[in-house]
Amino acid sequence: MLQAAVAGVLIVSVGQGAAAAPAAGVPFAQLPWPTGELDGVRAPGAALADGITGTILWSRQPNVRLPIASITKVMTALVVINSGDLERPVTVPPESIAYCVRNDGSTADLAAGEVISTRELLYALLLPSGCDAAHALAEAYGPGQDGFLARMNNTARDMGLAGTYFADPSGLPVPEDDSTYSTPADLVALGLRAMSVPIFREVAGSRNHHLSAGPANREHNWETTNLLLHAYPGAIGIKTGSTDAAGSCLLFETVRAGIPLIGVVLHSSSGSGIAAKEDAERMLNWAYTPILSALPIG
Repeated sequence: MLQAAVAGVLIVSVGQGAAAAPAAGVPFAQLPWPTGELDGVRAPGAALADGITGTILWSRQPNVRLPIASITKVMTALVVINSGDLERPVTVPPESIAYCVRNDGSTADLAAGEVISTRELLYALLLPSGCDAAHALAEAYGPGQDGFLARMNNTARDMGLAGTYFADPSGLPVPEDDSTYSTPADLVALGLRAMSVPIFREVAGSRNHHLSAGPANREHNWETTNLLLHAYPGAIGIKTGSTDAAGSCLLFETVRAGIPLIGVVLHSSSGSGIAAKEDAERMLNWAYTPILSALPIG
């Protein structure tokens, strides 16, 4: 699905399986955006924006720095994709497995010595939120962890994400550091950038992915941790996160009636992904309800 804002008018090209686009031809600024109170959102840090201009529609502490857990992997994926050569084979080093175990990180169930293409490792990174995949990609593309972290932080600086810092390619806490952090406003901007990249959009919007066994790899079945993809009409991505420090987090994008919205919730609860999903649903319903009610359905 492609969308663009031309002279302030929302123009939508509807892809296979998408709903009709009653918003086509409606001046974007004249859509009936909500203005009332938004109640029931538990996350202390949150933002919701339109997915065309990135204009914030509602926020809570949008510029406050908070830990973001595995939402970090959005930047990890973006740096890897920007490097090119997605068919490059990557050998999973033993340290990637040890790193996952040592930090009690989420895993894509990779095995040391497996050789898997970068493209496939993006699914391992973003769907089951594999910290082993993040470490292996950082080793390959840094080269090395320090080199890769420098690339992540340089990219954040180039994007103008002044409230963002990466201390680890997975978003796991780093004992000797204040760990990775960002702000709701920065994460909306990062999400918009990432979702404009076709391969990222494809991977982040997948509910599951199967990798058949090959000469140098085991069979893998990866499923998304993003509950919104299974539950909310028009959900198209993008990434969950959860650590003790960050709580339950979710960066998300949806398209309904041809209207894209992107948002984030940070620390919706101490650990339940359901709480983050419910916060996202409250925000999205608050924005979509007046628009869908006013648009003619033809």
